Amino acid sequence: MNKKQIVDQLETIALYLEIEGENPFKIAAYRRAGQALERDRRSMAQITDLGSIRGIGKGTAQVIGELMATGESSVLKELQKKIPASLPELLKIPGLGGKKIGKLYQALGVKDSETLRTVCEKGLVRNLPGFGKKTEEKILKAINEQDNRPVQLSIAYMTDLAEKIEAELAQIHVIRRFSRAGSLRRAKEYMKDLDFVLETEVPEETADRILESLDVFEVSGRGERKMTVLLDDPFHVSVDFRFAKPEAFVTTLHHFTGSKEHNVLLRHLAKERGEKISEYGVESGNGSLLTFSSEADFYHHFGLHEIPPEVREGTVEVERAARAPLGLLKLSDIKGDLHMHSTWSDGSYTVQEMADAMRAKGYEYACLTDHSRSLRVAGGLTEYQLMKQLEEVERINAQYNDFRIFSGVEMDILPDGRLDYPDDILKSLDFVIASIHSSFSQTREAIMKRLEIACLNPYVRLIAHPTGRMPGRRKGYAVDVDRLIELAQVTGTALELNASRYRLDLSSKWVNKAQAAGVKIAINTDSHSLKMIDDMTLGVQTAIRGWVRPGTVLNTLSRKAFEHFLKKGKNL
Repeated sequence: MNKKQIVDQLETIALYLEIEGENPFKIAAYRRAGQALERDRRSMAQITDLGSIRGIGKGTAQVIGELMATGESSVLKELQKKIPASLPELLKIPGLGGKKIGKLYQALGVKDSETLRTVCEKGLVRNLPGFGKKTEEKILKAINEQDNRPVQLSIAYMTDLAEKIEAELAQIHVIRRFSRAGSLRRAKEYMKDLDFVLETEVPEETADRILESLDVFEVSGRGERKMTVLLDDPFHVSVDFRFAKPEAFVTTLHHFTGSKEHNVLLRHLAKERGEKISEYGVESGNGSLLTFSSEADFYHHFGLHEIPPEVREGTVEVERAARAPLGLLKLSDIKGDLHMHSTWSDGSYTVQEMADAMRAKGYEYACLTDHSRSLRVAGGLTEYQLMKQLEEVERINAQYNDFRIFSGVEMDILPDGRLDYPDDILKSLDFVIASIHSSFSQTREAIMKRLEIACLNPYVRLIAHPTGRMPGRRKGYAVDVDRLIELAQVTGTALELNASRYRLDLSSKWVNKAQAAGVKIAINTDSHSLKMIDDMTLGVQTAIRGWVRPGTVLNTLSRKAFEHFLKKGKNL
């Protein structure tokens, strides 16, 4: 377990103790231990002296040690046996914390949102200490809003689910290979279900093994070529598993990747040639069936250059692929990551560990961009800490001849428009990112003034997650993106496509507009852990959906070219 995961587990234990009505000092001990870990700049792999860390007592040290050794906590397991698993779900209701949930559970027998709705409708909640009539009304309103579940779910939620499914599919020996299909393969931001294509000679056995491996709520359809299940998750997500023989895997994958509109364009092409396309292959006029070893070969058969899944939306992709290679960005074009965090602020791993992981990805460079001083909740660095961090960066860089960490910071643009550090600090860094983390409710005029000040600063090279959105979670702040693109173009400031599955900010629409305006885009993972580094794939997919070419993307530059970019400065 990394540091963040262990801190989350400690908070979960504290929450369960709170619900149980445990001694406040015992609850606080777990929260203190989590805070102590967050303050410690070492990663979990480097911590061998838990008992000597101020804020971690003997009991919590034992729990942390068990989590490090096994990935599980016997203390948490015992608590979970005593408390209904549905109770923590009530935390999603605004205004409800562990203490209040505990009161509802102990006094009124509330176990889930339905029993909570009942006691609210009966007027029983308002009589509990610390609640009242207004709180009861707010809770009831929140429950009713929760019931209006989205028809479509965010790519972040679906990617998390898909990864769990893939981990299980990889263990089933009768599946030779498998791939995502449908909307997720095309990297759409929202989708209603998941699709997988599986190569197998024994579909019946494959279906049995899947049902043994996954948490399935219901099997809604099962046949020789397909099985559809509803997962036992909060939304009962529907998953289609398509079974394909080896020779038909490519055409089945193409067919069920879609989109429907794209497939219609391909069928028109086939018809003009006297052919028919199906999931099994391409049927010629004489009745013979052609199959393919790759999707590239499939497209070449129709006189087309390969079309990546992300742009198969039935618009201009076929027309363009008939003329020339599309020349869109590929994951292999990425040479570095310009936005990552370490244990100096709110990251889970040390600078050394993050650097080694970036280097292991084959990158030539990465930018260390811990949070600035005003973002205290994320352990933002004081000026002194930032200068001390430069010494560590220099020491680590001395180890490599094929990789470099560039010093930097993710600096807050404060609510009044000021930047979090003065220029004499910023000029000592290689790469400065500016971003908004507070006062999202400001007017568009106020937000744009903040962003304008940042763009006009000679040391700010990038605006991070420019709209503040988190698909499925929040809309972001009132930014005029067209105006921001203009500012970026005039000042030579790059804009970020934040590749985190929870952000994907900018969207494909806006990176397409930025490219048309000649604005550089940086695709970054904003990694706070080693796992997050892999979200670069989603960032690149989003860029492809926006028809972005490699030349638009700042971190496709070689290390030498990136160093030249930094030395050249901005258009000010």
